[in-house]
Amino acid sequence: MDRPAAGPGPATGGLTLAAVLHAGLPLFRRTYRLPRYQWKILSAIQQCRTPALGGHRYQCGQCGREHFVPHGCGNRHCPQCQGAQAGDWLDRQRAVLLPIPYFHVVFTLPHALNPLIPQNRRALYQLLFETASQTLLQFGRQRFQAQIGVTAVLHTWGQKLGGHYHLHCIVTGGGWAEQGSGWVSSGRHYLFSVRALSKVFGGKFRAGLHALHTHGKLEFHGEVATLATTKAWAAFGAMLQSQKWVVYAKRPFAGPEQVLAYLSRYTHRVAISHRRLVALTETAVTFGYKDYADGHRRKTLTLTLPEFVRRFCLHLLPERFVKIRHYGLLSNRQRQERIARVRAALGVPSVPLVIQQPVQPTATTETRQRCPYCGALALIWIEEIPRPHLRERAPIINTS
Repeated sequence: MDRPAAGPGPATGGLTLAAVLHAGLPLFRRTYRLPRYQWKILSAIQQCRTPALGGHRYQCGQCGREHFVPHGCGNRHCPQCQGAQAGDWLDRQRAVLLPIPYFHVVFTLPHALNPLIPQNRRALYQLLFETASQTLLQFGRQRFQAQIGVTAVLHTWGQKLGGHYHLHCIVTGGGWAEQGSGWVSSGRHYLFSVRALSKVFGGKFRAGLHALHTHGKLEFHGEVATLATTKAWAAFGAMLQSQKWVVYAKRPFAGPEQVLAYLSRYTHRVAISHRRLVALTETAVTFGYKDYADGHRRKTLTLTLPEFVRRFCLHLLPERFVKIRHYGLLSNRQRQERIARVRAALGVPSVPLVIQQPVQPTATTETRQRCPYCGALALIWIEEIPRPHLRERAPIINTS
């Protein structure tokens, strides 16, 4: 029988990504190297929700027992921390949702690019955002003579943690007329031809890729080292032109609330969640996946620990790279003013922007967390315990 490997995990039990990394990184280090910022990410995930990051100590107002709640790491690649961050982000998006149709369009890069992307992540992710958004905005101008709105979310993984580089785009069904004459609606069932989108998107991306190569902005190592030669690069470009550039339009959203429900699932998703992890041994990990080629059947896959860590690291974003972006009508600069103008034209009231401010616990703060001992919603904050290397600072203590 396989023996589970020891490692950090949540207080409630269950297999976590932190436990898998704890078991797998010693084996991974024997073969692979990573840049420093990626090691920091992996370290943060392992320390998440453990005393290593400090936390808050509470006492139950009913049974009197104490309870320690460790801090989360807050890293955007951590499956334990993304839920709260997604909630805060969604609260801000409610203020810009409009009572109009919304469409879901997905731009996918050909898998022939997969060997090139890991060593050129920042440049090629940026190119994907630029070419997909430019394509949509161009089609909006051509069809509606208007500025449409786009929210784009980058995903880089497939169900088996391999490279599957694609951009999920939420697109407004219509836009603000370029001449400033009001709102132009698309109707509820059709936005743009996906065949035409595919052709234009593929052409823009290939042109951008060629420009990056011409200006020496790409790196070629390992299995793609030969692409550094002019002849090989020309052959690679010809091959890309023959590839299928997939743009997929999903079923339109039923309304703004369905858009929010979708965004809550996809915007802050990471490569793998805890619920997909099935089993861990000293040398391997098993996780669940959905096989889309076999009728969406749910299956399991077992990988050696080094291979699992390698695949997970494929999806660590470059430092400070923004994976959720807004364009056109929804671009960040003066967005509130544009949305207010559209709402006025549509005859609907504006929605106030609510910014949640973090609340510092006090001695009288009762949380809505349930006491793990008696079940009462009566935990009272006692003190904050900083992470160990900060403990020379005096903790804030309830002296009442």
